Amino acid sequence: MPRKPMSTVFASPKASKPSAPPSPSPTRPSFAESVMDRTLELAGPVIAKWSPDTAPFASARVVVTSLFPDNRGEAKRLIKCVNNLQQAMRLLLPENPTSPKLASAQNLMQTAMKTLQREFYQLLSMNRAYLDPESVSSCSTRTSIHSTSDSDSDDDDDEAADSIVQVEDASSLVTADLRLIAECMISSGYAKECVKIYNIIRKSIIDEGIYRLGVEKFSSSSIHNMDWEALDDRIKKWLDAVKVSVKTLFNGERILSDHVFAASESIRESCFTEISREGAMILFGFPESVVRNSKKSPEKAIRVLDMYTAIATHWPDIKSIFSSESSSTVRSQAITSLAKMGQYVRSDLAEFESAILKERSKSTVAGGAVHHLTIDSMNYLSLLADYSNPLSDILADSPPPPASTTSVLESYSSLSDSGESPAPTISLRFAWLILLLLAKLDGKAKLYKDASLSYLFLANNFQHVITKVRTSNLKHLLGDDWLPKQEVKVRQFAANYKRLAWGHVIESLPEVPAISLTPEEARERFKRFNASFEQARDKQSACVIPDTKLRDDIKVDLSRRILPVYREFYNKHKAVMVGSERDLGSIVRFSPEDVGHCLSDLFFGNVGSGSSSSSSLRSPPSHTRSTKSYTSFVGFTTRYALSFFGSRTGKF
Repeated sequence: MPRKPMSTVFASPKASKPSAPPSPSPTRPSFAESVMDRTLELAGPVIAKWSPDTAPFASARVVVTSLFPDNRGEAKRLIKCVNNLQQAMRLLLPENPTSPKLASAQNLMQTAMKTLQREFYQLLSMNRAYLDPESVSSCSTRTSIHSTSDSDSDDDDDEAADSIVQVEDASSLVTADLRLIAECMISSGYAKECVKIYNIIRKSIIDEGIYRLGVEKFSSSSIHNMDWEALDDRIKKWLDAVKVSVKTLFNGERILSDHVFAASESIRESCFTEISREGAMILFGFPESVVRNSKKSPEKAIRVLDMYTAIATHWPDIKSIFSSESSSTVRSQAITSLAKMGQYVRSDLAEFESAILKERSKSTVAGGAVHHLTIDSMNYLSLLADYSNPLSDILADSPPPPASTTSVLESYSSLSDSGESPAPTISLRFAWLILLLLAKLDGKAKLYKDASLSYLFLANNFQHVITKVRTSNLKHLLGDDWLPKQEVKVRQFAANYKRLAWGHVIESLPEVPAISLTPEEARERFKRFNASFEQARDKQSACVIPDTKLRDDIKVDLSRRILPVYREFYNKHKAVMVGSERDLGSIVRFSPEDVGHCLSDLFFGNVGSGSSSSSSLRSPPSHTRSTKSYTSFVGFTTRYALSFFGSRTGKF
């Protein structure tokens, strides 16, 4: 801020020697001279009394008493004297620019400015507790605590409230004193000195606050070489720091600058920019540095969305606090970080889609359990769904899906991209990604040699998808009829599994168990049941159904269809068996209780045993899909959706 001292406005005796005085005249002094004489007479003693160059201030052994706030009355007298002196100088200057009284007034003004500089510095440095951003922010927006407290509050609450009020009142008083000095120095042409003191002290507050919040400036190589745990810790600290920095640190400094330099918009804007720019650039530049220099990982994508949400949520405040042209670089940095993070998320989604498309492992999961591809994909998608708001913004500028994709989605769910209420881009994107996953699972089901196990695999994996959708924000993104449609498919898969795996057991029992059979006929029925049940039990004991409800539903239905029929048949024909007890034991191998226990113990196989699935989306490849592979897969998915989701009959 260029200084405009009075020495450049008013003539100085050193700069221009006055001409020889005229001959004595009996004329009386002019009005301007009389005002100057009177002002010098009154202002001189007051200014000299508090001058840093005179006793007692010149003595290092004497404790200097501050004008603010110890002698506020004297302080106001000093300010008044300076203002009067300035007015007198402006009054005399046009009339007699070479008057020696102007030089005396200028010297007196310089002495007063030294005093005010000292007072300004002491107020800023000795009242940091009252001028911390939190106190300033609360002081600016607070309402009376006593008006909101109820009459039943205890003494501790009252004391705490009184303490808060005292701090806020002290903050208001110090701010008012600073403003009084700043306005006096600026109007006297000493803005440069005032601003320099203010910027040095208040910038240290911002820098210290940013550092204490755990935000540091890192080089590109430092972030690139940082392991994930260390980087994740830094991101967590940054997330906590953003809210405090925007709501308290920068907002408090903005308020303080506006109050202290209310007399000059240009000065308050330049001061705040000088104080906050470096810290704000470090804060809002950190996300850009992370996405540009750190190694890719799915975990980081979630953290990037956290950082995106933090800046986007506080963007109105950031825009308001850094609203001036001089602080436009801070706004630009925040916008750049948002753009870079959005680009990273879009790229990550493309790589995730590519990872599904390129997953070609031929191994099967033991027992028809849930595939790692399903687990990893749904974990990732359910986490992403919690960020529907930032993802909606990020995907808003994405190109629309191909027409073939839209038609597939329309037949697959209630989502569409046409009509009076077009589906949001984010909903279409999630629906498409899940459709790709289900298509991939259908292909993996065909790798099983046992058709019943193929259907159990589909039931397990679709049920896992349904569960993740139902228990996450995905249910709001996929439309109301998505879950019911998929639940129907799971029931169909389960029915096909029971028909193929246990149908021969059910068929081994007589349709009418109470009908009388000859001993030979009964013996043959028992043998057929024994063989069928043992075969099914031994084969299906390795099967796994992780979902409790699906497991119970299948076991209850099997028990309902097998156990009552067998019990009635058992009770009816056991007594007519002839021969020794040993022969009877070889013919009737299972009691109804044995059958019930066997069915109850099913589907608890070890999920991890024998699993050879090598597919995992925990570390998706860094390449993106090609247009050719994408187009060919759209064609495959169209055929898949029409055949599998539309008219699947239960045959492989």
